[in-house]
Amino acid sequence: MVKKSKKQQSGGTPATVALTEAGVAYTVHAYEHDPSHPSYGEEAAEAMGVSPDRVFKTLVADVDGALVVAVVPVAGSLDLKALATAVGGKRAAMADPAAAERTTGYVRGGISPLGQRRKLRTVLDSSAAGHTTICVSAGRRGLEVELSPADLAKLTEAVSAPVGRA
Repeated sequence: MVKKSKKQQSGGTPATVALTEAGVAYTVHAYEHDPSHPSYGEEAAEAMGVSPDRVFKTLVADVDGALVVAVVPVAGSLDLKALATAVGGKRAAMADPAAAERTTGYVRGGISPLGQRRKLRTVLDSSAAGHTTICVSAGRRGLEVELSPADLAKLTEAVSAPVGRA
């Protein structure tokens, strides 16, 4: 007899399983991913008809030798110096994509701040607080979850800091 994990039973991703187990209200948005689109985040915003300042991308950076997650609006970019400062570090650089995938358990373009294989320290851009809900990757390309920024911060134990640049 094969025993199915909760993820397999629910048909979800580790991110949606984590949200369900936490009892957090969320909405799943699925869309057809176009591999030729130049930006995963902008593609998600366009496909869902949501303003790009409400769709947040999950980026993995290396801060002084430790991997850190930054969740910033897709309409802008990550300020690496501000990220390092937010976590008490000195230097930050984007993480090696293979290391990010291996550590989080997700593929690039589908990395979620939720349900990661190894929970990483997380910084949520302070602009998230200005929205009732935001969208983040649900753990695969073409799948987003919409939830309150407060719930996201609580579940990821994120600190809030101005780490996004317009």
